[in-house]
Amino acid sequence: MNLSELDYHLPPERIAQRPLPDRDASRMLLLDRRTGRWEDRQFREFPALLRGDELIVRNNARVLPARLFGRRKGLHAQPPGVHNPARHEFLTGDVEVLLIRSLGDDTWEALVRPGRKIPVGETIVFGSGELEARVEGRGEFGLRILRFLYDGDFQSTVARLGHIPLPPYIKREDEAADRERYQTVYARKGTAVAAPTAGLHFSETILQKIRERGIETVEITLDVGLGTFEPVRSGRLEDHRIHSEAYEISETAAESIERARLEHRPVLAIGTTVVRALEDAAAKTASTAADSPILPGRYEATIFLYPGKQFCAVDQLLTNFHLPKSTLLAMVAAFAGREQILAAYRHAVEAGYRFYSYGDCMLIR
Repeated sequence: MNLSELDYHLPPERIAQRPLPDRDASRMLLLDRRTGRWEDRQFREFPALLRGDELIVRNNARVLPARLFGRRKGLHAQPPGVHNPARHEFLTGDVEVLLIRSLGDDTWEALVRPGRKIPVGETIVFGSGELEARVEGRGEFGLRILRFLYDGDFQSTVARLGHIPLPPYIKREDEAADRERYQTVYARKGTAVAAPTAGLHFSETILQKIRERGIETVEITLDVGLGTFEPVRSGRLEDHRIHSEAYEISETAAESIERARLEHRPVLAIGTTVVRALEDAAAKTASTAADSPILPGRYEATIFLYPGKQFCAVDQLLTNFHLPKSTLLAMVAAFAGREQILAAYRHAVEAGYRFYSYGDCMLIR
């Protein structure tokens, strides 16, 4: 499939730069994937629009303030008139680091700018020196492997020094309010570097209305990383190699999903991150010939869903509007049909919907 087949026109003014004052005040486009019909709704109608027997699965990942501003430490500077080729002359200068994925043992995959000027072996200093990162290796597309040294707790240190990594289409610096609004109200686990944005619409009021209807809800964790927002660099979608993302499904969540499937109740995924985790888990389970549709545990999501792929675990999807020619748009097009999705997107543009992370949403069922 050519990437150009997932393109659409979006005026820049349709890209939401800030969240609405109230989380649940967004609009919601209701799309029937069997007929392609849509209805303009409000997200506050979400609990009332449910049948009542759905299993809602949401991603409780917490966004780490993963954007760090530091400086090169300037190690190994040699005195004037001395030149030893065996030693690097590291220069001082500002460095921006975006943490992408934890590799364990205080080691992270990260994007570093200016990446070309930061060699392996150099040290980056953050804050007053309470956090340092040594460049241990190089990866594709500007990725670096960083090993961190710090005093105390890593996450609390990063939380204090770091910035919320707002997507590049939000044309402003992060603000204090983003630390709360770029998190779901149920965020509690993990080290995500982007929010599971479909969950940003939920308020405590909406959650309470769902509980009052007796609708079952379970949580999983997928640490949103480069696989979610990495651009497709090939002309053919099938040639794209998607980045992996870590996820964890508890025994309780796996049992609830199995029970819903046995009872022919719809599984409603809150966001594409939930879809990726559940469909990846279902694919891994199928390869083991296990009786359960979803095995619990912690895994790496490697699945890439695009038109032509089948869905085994998810029946309904709440999702935001996604970038043209993106892996997320490919997933949604696979779920609801490319032509139907693009037609719905064209309507959303014409009807003034707000797009992307802080924008409006779609309920596809």
